[in-house]
Amino acid sequence: MSNSSEGAISGAEGGLALRLINRIVEVHPAEMRALGWSWLYIFSVLSSYYILRPIRDDMGVAGGVQNLQWLFTGTLLGMIALNPPFAALVARLPRARFISITYRFFIANILLFVVLLQVATVEQNIWIGRVFFIWTSVFNLFVVSVFWALMVDVFDSAQSKRLFGFISAGATLGGVVGSSVTAALAQRMPASYLLLASALLLEVAVFSVRRLSRLSDALHLRPSKPNQEAPIGGGTLSGLTHAFKSPYLVNVSLFILLYAITSTFLYFQQAEIARHSFADRGERTAFFARIDLLVNILTLAAQLFVTGRVLRALGVGLTLATLPALSLLGFGALALAPTIMVLVGYQVLRRAGNFAFARPTREVLFTVVPREDKYKAKSFIDTVIYRAGDQAGAWSYAGLGFLGLGMTGIAVVAVPISAVWLLNSFWLGRKQERLAREEGK
Repeated sequence: MSNSSEGAISGAEGGLALRLINRIVEVHPAEMRALGWSWLYIFSVLSSYYILRPIRDDMGVAGGVQNLQWLFTGTLLGMIALNPPFAALVARLPRARFISITYRFFIANILLFVVLLQVATVEQNIWIGRVFFIWTSVFNLFVVSVFWALMVDVFDSAQSKRLFGFISAGATLGGVVGSSVTAALAQRMPASYLLLASALLLEVAVFSVRRLSRLSDALHLRPSKPNQEAPIGGGTLSGLTHAFKSPYLVNVSLFILLYAITSTFLYFQQAEIARHSFADRGERTAFFARIDLLVNILTLAAQLFVTGRVLRALGVGLTLATLPALSLLGFGALALAPTIMVLVGYQVLRRAGNFAFARPTREVLFTVVPREDKYKAKSFIDTVIYRAGDQAGAWSYAGLGFLGLGMTGIAVVAVPISAVWLLNSFWLGRKQERLAREEGK
């Protein structure tokens, strides 16, 4: 067969793939390969994390639910410690290199945990589990934040509204695969074997980063911003200072802070239920994995067929407001009927709503900020501010419990918090649309 014939067949196959994908999401021919590598990248990252997540949750419960507040404090300190060296890498190295170094740092950590879990005693495993809980919580936010920082650097505001829902579906599919692996194997093999699978998936992500970064420059997806592989420059602490100087970024921080506080309330309730319902650690890990699996299946359907259409039809503000509105209703329902069924149902719907609507829309917010802020301020907000919200939620939960408030009382407290969050969402939506129009002029 001649080269021209092979090229014609390849072109026909590419055209068929484009037509099939366009039934789900509006994608232009020049964006297809970048979209494919973005999908593989986030699929690998989330598969890696969701293999670890149920193991982390089980280790957190095994170390004592009463100690979770201290683990959240350790997570916040870990985030604060990692942001300056990450910002230094961003300032000095091309993006493909500093992203690869960041992921391989976490791969080395995973391999260290594999060794420690093999040689430690039962008593030592409790402390290793606590360190692993903190580490996994840091790992999760960092690797996902770095992914989205690259996405908002590659795609502009208009592209992000079309494509981010579909890209998020790659994350959800990765979550489904990772959760399924752990749910199926947690009772049959040691956790260290699952950690090795997680490390391998992160190396796939590194490979995807390099291909995507080269491809984005070659295709000139952002022609107004040439030489995207040049070091970004700036100061080591500029992520922190910029996050607090800009009213827009302050409100993005507030959105994430309120989300984290309310999420932590629900997480502690889930931990209490698991501790009372399951005595066996393998059963408990499988329970956490099944919840993750259900959330990811619901999210995947929404991301593939609903998110992009809703975001373009309603705009950033209304789409961003869906999660605060759901939280307002959900906490109200818990206040009226504080049962396990209501709690678990609300948790599943809330997490699915976050991944399907709030998270991809939240990332659109960063498409209109300067490039340095996309990596540094975004990393600081996604990690330190997020974990500060965890911290506020964890200690508030403990304080409310000390005052004698149970599920009903905590749900009542969360209702006005959700109302403030809702107003914040509308403000952010209007501001983002205005900045996007100014950037397009």
